[in-house]
Amino acid sequence: MNPAALENPLRHLDDWDDYVASRYKPGKAAEEFRNYDPDANPGVAEFYRQNHALQTAAFVQSKRAEYLPLRKGKKTIWEAAEFLNTLVDESDPDTDLSQIDHLLQTSEAIRRDGHPRWFVLAGFVHDLGKALCLYGEPQWAVVGDTFPVGCAYSEKIVFYDYFRANPDWNNPLYRDLYGIYEPNCGLDKVQMSWGHDEYIYQVTRNYLPEPAQYMLRFHSFYAAHKHGAYQHLMSNHDHEMFEWVRKFNPYDLYSKGAEKPNMQELLPYYRDLIAEYFPEKIDW
Repeated sequence: MNPAALENPLRHLDDWDDYVASRYKPGKAAEEFRNYDPDANPGVAEFYRQNHALQTAAFVQSKRAEYLPLRKGKKTIWEAAEFLNTLVDESDPDTDLSQIDHLLQTSEAIRRDGHPRWFVLAGFVHDLGKALCLYGEPQWAVVGDTFPVGCAYSEKIVFYDYFRANPDWNNPLYRDLYGIYEPNCGLDKVQMSWGHDEYIYQVTRNYLPEPAQYMLRFHSFYAAHKHGAYQHLMSNHDHEMFEWVRKFNPYDLYSKGAEKPNMQELLPYYRDLIAEYFPEKIDW
């Protein structure tokens, strides 16, 4: 399958955020959480058809080689957020919020609940890895639920059957439960599907405490933190850190649609917060 020949299944990145938020909205009955009817959500189904067919172990390794070490130049956190704002589609009738607005909605919800400052900062930076779209990456290589490559796919991953079109499906090693990994090796030794989670984790990992690193790297790893998959690869330490991932996700999912943040009022707080943890510019 030629990635260049595929059309983008979603109009723009906000479509994905809206879909995920609706999928995990509070008050949904348990049976509603796994409703992935392709007829009901054809754009999402097509997105996953591409994602699951093309996120091979070789593709992930090629993207890690392309982007890591970080080669996109130095930016401040604010410059990265403003860069990401160019993703907003002004023709969208459903939202007039910028990417910075969503980040501030998330981080302000965390701050209101009295969490540590690094937790607030994780909320502010968690989606900055979506800048991959502005580097020319297709959406199936930027957003979507993430999963390990190089081992058997869990049936708890959405649209599991679409993996049958992935070349790795027919690789006996990659079909094995552990694949290229050792039992309970720890997620630090596992390569995840490529996307904005992995990218922002790599960009910020030297500056944030470990719980924040887990939040950034695994906030889209729903098969694990929502459905309990891949415990055979996780270490005891991973299980401890995933409590932080579970604490973070409601703020990301449920803050969207809240009141538009007042940027001018919040700017001094976030300037101080960013300066507390980051140098003026970091590598991207």
